[in-house]
Amino acid sequence: MAERSISFDRMEQAVSLFGSFDENIKLIEQQYGVDIVNRGAELKISGSEESVDGAARAVNGLLTLINKGEALSEQNVRYVMSLVADGSEDKLASMSSDCICITSKGKPVKPKTLGQKKYIEAIRKNTIVFGVGPAGTGKTYLAVAMAVNAFRAKEVNRIILTRPAVEAGEKLGFLPGDLQSKVDPYLRPLYDALFDMLGAENYTRYQERGNIEVAPLAYMRGRTLDDSFIILDEAQNTTPEQMKMFLTRLGFNSKIVVTGDITQIDLPDGKRSGLVDVLRILKNVDDIETVLFNEKDVVRHRLVQDIIKAYEKAAEKRKS
Repeated sequence: MAERSISFDRMEQAVSLFGSFDENIKLIEQQYGVDIVNRGAELKISGSEESVDGAARAVNGLLTLINKGEALSEQNVRYVMSLVADGSEDKLASMSSDCICITSKGKPVKPKTLGQKKYIEAIRKNTIVFGVGPAGTGKTYLAVAMAVNAFRAKEVNRIILTRPAVEAGEKLGFLPGDLQSKVDPYLRPLYDALFDMLGAENYTRYQERGNIEVAPLAYMRGRTLDDSFIILDEAQNTTPEQMKMFLTRLGFNSKIVVTGDITQIDLPDGKRSGLVDVLRILKNVDDIETVLFNEKDVVRHRLVQDIIKAYEKAAEKRKS
């Protein structure tokens, strides 16, 4: 039986580490098969040598996040344990110090995984970035946060958000209302992210001034977009022709972020995805970077990770 002690500088660290009803510590105990006891300013971990080592590394990783002002959640704890399994928990120190912007409710938006951190850095350094990965990895939300940050810093004059109007496997039929009402359901996720960052009042004011535009992809044809931060969401549902049309809208002093999930293509059978094509075509072009997310970068409910893993396994079985 091995034992390891970890000291706290402040009792607030212990309170944050344990979480409500000790839920964070219980997750670690369950994962590694150890017993964790708090004695004053010390944490004692006991169990087999290998289990104690893993649990201690996880606790130290979580303390790194706490010291950087991060509020722990089940997602944080599970992510840190996955990094411990890969032997890369030392990279946590650089992850959560980067605040992208503040939401309308005063909440800081930060990257929550190393994949998200890489994505943010890629957007800062490159003119065009492709963020590709499963649902729940923050591709769209973080891109909108970066757009709002650039707009507030007066680096761009406009934010343009667009996505192809393709149904996700179901026919919606004829929708009531004017043209804007018909396309709004397709653009809802983009509105949600903007409302979160700016608040409904600010969003309406900027939209009326023409500083923010949310429109279907078809509206981009024939335009040159200068001084703009442009986001193409759900890009897996573009055709190669649409993707080429969109990327060639790029004007001076503009950035483009393209997000999508190539496992969720809703195009009619036989149609190629423009996102799949463009990743191959622009692979080695300077000032263009592709960031690939995986299930570890999912920041939604734990089950979303499990669902993605299950689908990936099923796809591998079909291939073999």
